[in-house]
Amino acid sequence: MRDLVEILAKALVDNPDQVQVTQKDDERSVDIFLRVAPEDMGKVIGKQGKIAKAIRTVVKAAAVKDGRRVNVDIDQ
Repeated sequence: MRDLVEILAKALVDNPDQVQVTQKDDERSVDIFLRVAPEDMGKVIGKQGKIAKAIRTVVKAAAVKDGRRVNVDIDQ
């Protein structure tokens, strides 16, 4: 899932080399932390958070196969 978030984020931003994705696993859940350059925050979040919501939806759909819950947190 970490790789999926990284691929999506790098495709959206102007500075793909500054994209950092970390993952913390628990028994039933996965926390994914996405960091991008401050000037790229708008591209990752989108108008009214639509891009961020779409990223979360795609990742949650991928997590259903594993029977796990996923939380995607976006920071700058």
